[in-house]
Amino acid sequence: MKRTTTFLAASCLLASLLAPMTANAQMRPRGGYTPPAPRHGTRTSHSRSYGYAPNTYYGFRFGLSASHINSDAPDLNGSTSKTGLNVGAVVGIQLAPQAPMFFETGLEYVEKGGKGKFSGDKFSIGLNYLEVPLTLKYSAQIAPATAVEPFVGGYLACGVGGKVKDYGAREAFSSFDDRYGANFKRFDGGVRVGCGLAWEMLYAEAGYDFGLTNIGDNAFDDTHNGAFFLNIGVNF
Repeated sequence: MKRTTTFLAASCLLASLLAPMTANAQMRPRGGYTPPAPRHGTRTSHSRSYGYAPNTYYGFRFGLSASHINSDAPDLNGSTSKTGLNVGAVVGIQLAPQAPMFFETGLEYVEKGGKGKFSGDKFSIGLNYLEVPLTLKYSAQIAPATAVEPFVGGYLACGVGGKVKDYGAREAFSSFDDRYGANFKRFDGGVRVGCGLAWEMLYAEAGYDFGLTNIGDNAFDDTHNGAFFLNIGVNF
C-alpha cells in the first residue's frame, strides 16, 4: 500500500511538471534537437541586435532497471539483480550555438535494490528514490530524422520508500526508517553514463548508474548502489 501511495504521489508530481512543458511543445521534424527553423542570429521586434536563443527540449521517460547492492557487510550485499520501475520528466538546454551539446536534468522516480543470502536465508532490499539526473549529452545526427546521443554525468537521489524482506525470519521493515532497524541512508549520488537514440519525437536510451555514496549506516562497511536502466519516451 505504501509503495502504491508513493508511486501515485510521484506520478502526480511528474505530471504537474510535465503539463506546462507539453503546453508549449513543438514537434521536431528531425532527429536530435536542432531547431526546425534558424534561431541563431534572428532579429526580434524588441531588439535591433542579433541574439542566440538556446534550443530547449522537454521529455517524458518510462522504463525498467536491473539494480544490485555491493556491500562489505554480508547482510546488506544484495549482489543479485532486482527489477524496478523508472518514470520521469526531463528538460535539456543547448549549451552553445556552435555544437549540439546539451545539459539535461529533471525528476525521476526509480526503484533500486538487490537480492542475496545471509546465513543461508534469502533476503531482498527495495530502495525507492526520487532522483535528479545531471548529464551532458551530445546529439550526433546520423540520418535526416535520427540522432545518436551519448551522455555522461551524475545523479542525486533521496530515498522515499522501500522494504527489506528477510525470508528466513519472515520479517519485513522499511528500508529507511530507523524505528524498524533500517540499515540505509536516504541520500545517494553517483555517476551516470549511457547512450540514447532519437527518431523524430521518439526516444530510447540505455545506461548505468554507478553509486558513489556509502548508503549503509555502518561507516566501516562500504555499501553502494548499481543499476542498469533501459527507458523509452518522447521529446518535444
